[in-house]
Amino acid sequence: MTHRHPGPFLILETGQPVVSMRRHRGFPHWIRVAAGLAADEAVVVNVEAGEALPSRAGAAGTAFTGVIVTGSGAMVTDRHDWSERSADWLRDAAHAGLPLLGICYGHQLLAHALGGEVGDNPAGREMGTVDLDLHPHAEHDLLFAGLPAQFPVQATHLQSVLRVPDGATVLARSQRDECHAFRWGDRAWGVQFHPEFSATHMRGYVQARKVALQREGQCPKTITGNIRATPQARRVLRRFVHHALGLARR
Repeated sequence: MTHRHPGPFLILETGQPVVSMRRHRGFPHWIRVAAGLAADEAVVVNVEAGEALPSRAGAAGTAFTGVIVTGSGAMVTDRHDWSERSADWLRDAAHAGLPLLGICYGHQLLAHALGGEVGDNPAGREMGTVDLDLHPHAEHDLLFAGLPAQFPVQATHLQSVLRVPDGATVLARSQRDECHAFRWGDRAWGVQFHPEFSATHMRGYVQARKVALQREGQCPKTITGNIRATPQARRVLRRFVHHALGLARR
């Protein structure tokens, strides 16, 4: 039996880190490193900057092993042209069976693309290292099986998935967000948290949002003091890569 040689992963870049953190490069680099991918194992398309999405023929699985969609400072509800084009592409890719993982904005964009609802988080801004609570059925999910029922993740967002797409399964929640992770079908996932963030990244984000946090009645010093490593979140990202590679080698 001949096994196919996996193609690269496609990283859809939907935004840039806060200015103070750009010295550490951008989201695609953070994701690639956290995912354990070599430089030649990932292709980046900056959709926010107007770069063209690959052909949908490639999206059917002939070109890419999987797709990871980054976070962004944009809002899905603003319906930017580049965002809506990306949503259309993701919808086609999901139905074609291409493995997909949306992170933060990507999580929300994937939900929107598949018919879910995105809007302002009713609980307000969620920022810092937060505890993720898995639903019992997450034990049977390829990315979350065997992980602790509760574990820390890094989060920073104002909007959330308010209603998942039809047929999707909510896998995890936090105190401030009822949908921190979902699965659609058996090859598409969204995670509100940032599995690529280190504690350094998270501290930088809290510092950058210090004034906004204070204005909203949150204490940046307390949030910073609670920041810690999130190895289980990184495992979720690496499991996605492993799963997609396994499918590509069949």
